[in-house]
Amino acid sequence: EERHGNDGPELKSYHDPDSEEEDVRLTSGIVAGASVTSGHEVSQPEEEKQSPEGGLEGEEKEDLPEQPPPVEEKPKEVPVVNGGTAHGEPCIFPFLFQGKEYLDCTTDGRGDGRLWCATTYDYDQEKKWGFCETEEQAQQRLQAEEAEEQYQTVLRMLNATTRRTQKKELYEKLLKVAEKGHQKAMEKVAYAMLFGDYMNQNVTKAKEMFEKLAIEGSPKAQTALGFLYAAGLGVNSSQAKALVYYTFGALGGNLVAHMILGYRYWGGVGVPQSCESALTHYRLVANQVASDVSLTGGSAVQRIRLLDEVENPGSTSGMLEEDLIQYYQFLAEKGDVQAQVGLGQLHLHGGRGVEQNHQRAYDYFNQAANAGNTHAMAFLGKMYSEGSEFIPQNNETALQYFKKASDLGNPVGQSGLGMAYLYGRGVPVNYELALKYFQKAAEQGWVDGQLQLGTMYYNGIGVKRDYKQALKFFNLASQAGHILAFYNLAQMHATGTGVMRSCHTAVELFKNVCERGRWSERLMTAYGSFKEGETDAALVQYLLLAEQGYEVAQSNVAFVLDQKGAKIFSENETYPRALLHWTRAAAQGYTVARIKLGDYHFYGYGTDVDYETAVIHYRLASEQQHSAQAMFNLGYMHEKGLGIKQDIHLAKRFYDMAAEASPDAQVPVFLALCKLGLIYTLHYLQDINV
Repeated sequence: EERHGNDGPELKSYHDPDSEEEDVRLTSGIVAGASVTSGHEVSQPEEEKQSPEGGLEGEEKEDLPEQPPPVEEKPKEVPVVNGGTAHGEPCIFPFLFQGKEYLDCTTDGRGDGRLWCATTYDYDQEKKWGFCETEEQAQQRLQAEEAEEQYQTVLRMLNATTRRTQKKELYEKLLKVAEKGHQKAMEKVAYAMLFGDYMNQNVTKAKEMFEKLAIEGSPKAQTALGFLYAAGLGVNSSQAKALVYYTFGALGGNLVAHMILGYRYWGGVGVPQSCESALTHYRLVANQVASDVSLTGGSAVQRIRLLDEVENPGSTSGMLEEDLIQYYQFLAEKGDVQAQVGLGQLHLHGGRGVEQNHQRAYDYFNQAANAGNTHAMAFLGKMYSEGSEFIPQNNETALQYFKKASDLGNPVGQSGLGMAYLYGRGVPVNYELALKYFQKAAEQGWVDGQLQLGTMYYNGIGVKRDYKQALKFFNLASQAGHILAFYNLAQMHATGTGVMRSCHTAVELFKNVCERGRWSERLMTAYGSFKEGETDAALVQYLLLAEQGYEVAQSNVAFVLDQKGAKIFSENETYPRALLHWTRAAAQGYTVARIKLGDYHFYGYGTDVDYETAVIHYRLASEQQHSAQAMFNLGYMHEKGLGIKQDIHLAKRFYDMAAEASPDAQVPVFLALCKLGLIYTLHYLQDINV
């Protein structure tokens, strides 16, 4: 069945704005034209019907001992009503309500789902009724309603504030609501205690709460318990138990659990490696993440490596220093149009240390647009087209801005007009015009134009269906990092549409999409905790992200443990745990992790001294990633004959290669070569003397 992607941009967010993980039942939809497969609800098994006969098949009745006479059914207890117009009187069954006889309490005629009955036969005439609940049940219901109201109030306040002190106070209130047994409040509080978010970190207390919640069937709690068993936090590590809890969490619809299982099947962690199983889990999460992305391409994920950050502060984080932001603000106030557009984009998407703020984004774009900047006009069009809390959605205004920018040759404006004609926003649907505008935008290298062209070719909208062209444009858009381009490419590789089917490629692409979900914000929270000196809190947060398959989190966990900064694990556990996470990060292609593995085997950290294995890791880093450090280490091992045949000529060759690979290696290489020359001379003189 052919469907045009006309419901793509209208897809609503399924996410609770303040939740850590989402438990969802996925629905099907189209994301930028690529069809999204629906997740299936887990059907509840029907209760097994017990056969009335206790006997086994093939047994003859005569041989059985005499059966006791059938137990007479006790007469059903007639409830005494509570409240209503006949408090304290018993129900009458059957009773008549709106011409229908009822043999039991009912919720008919009520909007709140509470059970009631009549205390005389004809309710319609006598209006005698009450609720089918005891005083105790009524009390419990009232308490539950009160707790729900308090929870919603605290949640609204939490979403409205950014002040840390205020959030801490609100979490204390949330703890009181949780103590009343409110499930969602308990989930939030338990996660806050686990991560040390606005509450003192207390893994033991968090574990107790998760265990209570898991009995009630909370998928979030089951996932959390899976994590505790996987990481050995507050419990003895057990990968088998972790797998069971993760599976229950995933069956309950928890996306984080699906992502963890996807990574485990992909890497063969605690389960047999299975690309198809990984694909199933990752695709499910990716469908959700993609449907949640607006056409801005999603917010940027900040992947800060603690190792690089400590060695070279500020170099890799992509974070903008406070004084740099102030400098841009100063330029923007002085009328610098580029600074205004830059700050507008930063505030529109958030990231790089700047919080998302649509009002400020609008103000900056407005200033720049008034000065005639076409980019700012187009972005204003985008803001009106998508709508937000600050700017109500308005197709007419969006169209005016897009047209203005497009007439001046701006690709963002052209792409916006294309979207208007493709989906009929403020103008009649016109695929030919949409195609024309997208082509103009794509020719100028604008990512949205490329993505939408790919979508039109993929679905055959306004053009003849052409998967090769779709693939070309999706590839171009993916080079600019557009999340939906990755998603659509993954779908094509997973189904073998227009390309040879490749499970491996599809999984890698879906994994990339999943890692752009809103749980990626946890990377920044963990980094914040680390900078404030809360190493244990940072470590637990990175550990969960490492379970989800984030390579940067795996190397950060290993780094924190390597630095002996964590108090949460005992001294003798530190290196083996670090070794495990370096191994996982190295398997995902991180060079430094591969060298670290060599170092751990060389020095015997967390494992036995094993020069042969060290050589294997250094060689992998040298051959696959051309690492100067690895080449230098191999040179040294050849020189000393450690785990490898002693060979001074090969040692020299590796030292030379290290010097060529990195300028930083030249001084140590020079010293090593001097030493090597000396050894070679000594050997030569010894040979002459002999």
